[in-house]
Amino acid sequence: MTEWINACFIRGGTSKGLFFNAADLPADKAERDAAICVFIGSPDTHGRQLNGMGGGISSLSKVMLVSASTREGFDLDYTFGQVEVGVEHIDYSGNCGNLSSGVVPFALEAGIIDAPDGTHEFTLFNTNTSKTVKSTLEVVDGRAATTGDVEIPGVSGTGSAITLSYPQPAGSRTSGLLPTGSATDVLGGDGTPITVSLVDSTLPVVIVRAEDVGLSGAELPGEIDANKPVKSLLERLRQAGAAAMGFSKCPEVVPKIAVIAPAQDSTTLDGAVLEADSVDIMVRMISMGKAHLAIPGTGAMCLAAAAATPGTLVAEIAGVKNTVRLGTPSGAVIAAAEYKDAELAFTSLIRTARVLMRGQVPL
Repeated sequence: MTEWINACFIRGGTSKGLFFNAADLPADKAERDAAICVFIGSPDTHGRQLNGMGGGISSLSKVMLVSASTREGFDLDYTFGQVEVGVEHIDYSGNCGNLSSGVVPFALEAGIIDAPDGTHEFTLFNTNTSKTVKSTLEVVDGRAATTGDVEIPGVSGTGSAITLSYPQPAGSRTSGLLPTGSATDVLGGDGTPITVSLVDSTLPVVIVRAEDVGLSGAELPGEIDANKPVKSLLERLRQAGAAAMGFSKCPEVVPKIAVIAPAQDSTTLDGAVLEADSVDIMVRMISMGKAHLAIPGTGAMCLAAAAATPGTLVAEIAGVKNTVRLGTPSGAVIAAAEYKDAELAFTSLIRTARVLMRGQVPL
């Protein structure tokens, strides 16, 4: 007999995914993960996940497992899963900044928590990184507000602001903000030494100058994906960066690699012109082997931390600043970071989210 599991399909920032009350899923991890892969439609050798709820790319092949927290001072615990498309595997090695904006809207919709109308700050515990996330949003009629004037590059229309703040974000998966102790390091690439910045704030990222890998920094994702020599070089740098950061192995999800360049006029995916004076730095990020259509939320916050840290490649190009405007293929994304007493105190990002559907998936 088919068992049906309650779920919500939610857009958070520039990602979409299935959200579950963790208690509704099988207690055995292997059984749970196998079920999640079926829900999403993996593995799919065609790369489209037509037999599930996924969309064939990293930003559309995600799940969130949410529960009421038993930790003192926390409202919710949540676990992010990046479901691989071509194989039956879920990577839990990192968090998702975009989809994190959907955690509280889901919990309110599912009755895991409740809140009176008004603006509230919720304290979340991310199990992937063992880090705290603060989510501030407006509640209307017991649900997260969706109407507002906030525009997210890559998302049509506007929504209600959800502010994500990550206190003490340094060292999400490594020893600290600068895992090697240096703002820049030199890695081998095709026999030629290439300077990178290895930064871990909310997400470990290998940061490289576009000019050093044969790019301008204004390419659209399809152009980068079609450039196999560049993609191969970036993957080698990512793996070398992972080793230098202390990873015993290099998962497909983390670290990510970001290609940066000075601000310049560029064309976005919708054909609009993104003018150079509207951004501080150009960013093209690779996620699970493909160029991201915008930028991962945690990636944006990591780059903000890098911009606030003297000596990194980001600070070298954009200047040392606490708020940085990132030029992405979908438009300008603003992220912030702040130091207090010589330590990185928090990073933050404004997103929107919307519950697209609630129902059940067959187990």
